[in-house]
Amino acid sequence: MSYIVFARKWRPQNFDEVIGQDHVVKTLKNAISSNRFAHAYIFAGPRGVGKTSTARILAKSLNCRTGPTLTPCNTCTACSEITEARSLDVLEIDGASNRGIDDIRALRENVKFAAAHGKFKIYIIDEVHQITPEGFNALLKTLEEPPPHVKFIFATTHPQKIPSTIMSRCQLLEFRRVSNVKIIEQLKKIGAAEKLELSDDVLLAIAKSSDGSLRDAESTLDELVSFTNGDIRLKDVQSILGAVEQEYLFTITDKILKKDTVGLLELLDELIDSGKDLTQLLLHLIEYYRNLMITKVTAHNHEKLLDLPQEVCQAIALQAKEFSLDTVLVSFNVLLNAQEMARRIENLRIPLEIALVKLSSQPKATEQAVDNPVKKAEPPLERIQEPKP
Repeated sequence: MSYIVFARKWRPQNFDEVIGQDHVVKTLKNAISSNRFAHAYIFAGPRGVGKTSTARILAKSLNCRTGPTLTPCNTCTACSEITEARSLDVLEIDGASNRGIDDIRALRENVKFAAAHGKFKIYIIDEVHQITPEGFNALLKTLEEPPPHVKFIFATTHPQKIPSTIMSRCQLLEFRRVSNVKIIEQLKKIGAAEKLELSDDVLLAIAKSSDGSLRDAESTLDELVSFTNGDIRLKDVQSILGAVEQEYLFTITDKILKKDTVGLLELLDELIDSGKDLTQLLLHLIEYYRNLMITKVTAHNHEKLLDLPQEVCQAIALQAKEFSLDTVLVSFNVLLNAQEMARRIENLRIPLEIALVKLSSQPKATEQAVDNPVKKAEPPLERIQEPKP
C-alpha cells in the first residue's frame, strides 16, 4: 500500500474529530438534526483549518445510508466514495481552474440531473473567490433557486472577494485559526499512534511555525520524520524551519534586563552563524514583547490569551515582573522601527543590532516613573551668532 501523508491520514472523518471549530460543528449539527439545512454554505477561513474536510463530512452526513445523520457510518458505499474523493454525487471543483463562464454554464446544466446513488448532489467548490465576475453572474439564478436535490458548499480563504449578491444567497460560516494548544494536542496524538518521541519544545516550535494551520503543522511533522528517520530533536526543527526556539527569546530578554549589550550582539552573531532567519527572529521578538504586555495588563486570564503551554506562560510571567508596562511599550516602538528600517536596507542585521543596543540601554524598570511619566524639558540650544562683517 502506498504511503499516506499525515495531513491525509489524520483527516477528520466525522464532526467530533474536527479540531478547533466547535462553533461551526454545532451550527451544522443543529441544522441537520432540525432538518433546516441550507441549500448553500460558504466556509471561510485561513488555510489548513478544516474547511474542505468539514465539507466532506457534511456531504457524508447527508448521503450516508442512514442519513441525514449526525454520525455518518464511514462504511457504506456513499461514505467510502466520498472519503476517497470518487463519488459521482459529491463533486469537488477547483475554483481557480474552473472559473470562467463556460465552466459555470456546464455546472448549471449538470445540476438538473438527480443524484446517482445518494439523496443529494453536492457541489464543493474550493477557492470559490477565484471565479470570474461573469461566472458568478451566471451562477446567481441557480444558486438562488437550486433543485431540491442539490446543495452547494463553497470554501474560500478570501470571503471579501466574493460578490455580495452571492454572499446574500448563502449562509456564511467563519472558520478560525487553530490554537497552538490544540495543535500540540493533535501532534501528541499523532506521535503516540506513529510511535514518535516528541519533546514539548519540538511540539511548540512546530505549532508556532504553522500560524494556526493544523494541516501545515501535520505536514511539517511528516517532513521532520522523513528528515530524521523518526528521531526528532529541536535542532532538526530549527534546521528545517529556521525557527528561533523559545529558549533563545528568554535568553535575549534576560540579557536585555541585565544590560548585557555585548552579550546580545554576540548571541545575535551566533544565531546568524547557525542559519536562523532574522526576519522570523524580529517577528518572534515583537510577539514575545506582546506576550509580556498581555501578562502585565491581565491578572488571571493571560494563559488563554497567550495560547502557549502552561509552563511557558509561567516563565513569561516571571520575566514580565522585571519590566514596567512603559518599558514594554517603548520596546515595541524600538522593534517596529527596526522592522521599518529593514524595508529600506537589504541587511537586516544592522537594524536588529541597533534595536538590541537600544533595548539594553533603556533605564531599569525601577528607575522609570510608571504612572504618567513626565520628561524633563531640555534646555534650548544657544543660538550661534554669526560674526558681523
